Amino acid sequence: MPELPEVETVRRGLEPAMVGARFSRVTLRRPDLRFPFPERFAKRLEGRTVTGLARRAKYLTAHLDSGESLIMHLGMSGRFDVALPDGSNLSPGDFYLEGALGNAKHDHVVMALNSGATITYNDVRRFGFMDLAPTETLAACRHFAAMGIEPLGDELTGATIARLFRHRITPLKAALLDQRLIAGLGNIYVCEALHRARLHPQAMAGTLAKPDGSPTRGATALAKAIKTVLTEAVAAGGSTLRDYAHPDGGAGAFQHSFRVYDRAGLVCTAKGCRGHVSRIVQSGRSTFFCEVCQK
Repeated sequence: MPELPEVETVRRGLEPAMVGARFSRVTLRRPDLRFPFPERFAKRLEGRTVTGLARRAKYLTAHLDSGESLIMHLGMSGRFDVALPDGSNLSPGDFYLEGALGNAKHDHVVMALNSGATITYNDVRRFGFMDLAPTETLAACRHFAAMGIEPLGDELTGATIARLFRHRITPLKAALLDQRLIAGLGNIYVCEALHRARLHPQAMAGTLAKPDGSPTRGATALAKAIKTVLTEAVAAGGSTLRDYAHPDGGAGAFQHSFRVYDRAGLVCTAKGCRGHVSRIVQSGRSTFFCEVCQK
């Protein structure tokens, strides 16, 4: 599933085509994706201008001049294609199953813009979805009301991690994947951040807070590692275990910078460490870490 860096890459790829443009026609080729489309979905979009395109965790939100926002989630296999007036095409973040690219039977939403561009949403598995909500109360809508803080925002600090994790006896990796605490983190980047912070994924989350609630050195290191990993991944155009391309057609490259993810059995890349990367399963997901330098 696309994680925060991949969704941010998609946002940056769509922004030039969408912001300032007006939906001239919206065609739905089926009544639903993961969920049914909202009532009068196409009509509520047509004639509206996109005033801004933002990201909240793994969601995209297009703000409209009608006072509503279009909420978009890519699910596991959702992707956007942009056909430009000059005949060229962009694919802002390709996350797709082999053989699905270019298969029009999976084109479920077609949005024609007044600029002459056309944005097509393609989703093989249909785990993605689209919704509409009032922009003014967007943070309180059903998708975001229980969502935690943004990991790339100023709010994420060692002190914040200590406050969120204090007294929690859940494994550290599980706490980091809890979207109610920190929103947008996924399996790949949690493994990478824990390795950089030298923290064991099975350690109890509550150990990152001292008895008085202040942050441990590990909490501070983890906050820094999360921001660094995500920032580097966004700059690299994201990563994926399947085909991926960012807006100019080049391949997302962060997978070539993995220090532990999908490297089981290989030598740990941490400076001065002679350990090897191990793989365990936590809550049905693979966790990669070094047993020597991650304590």
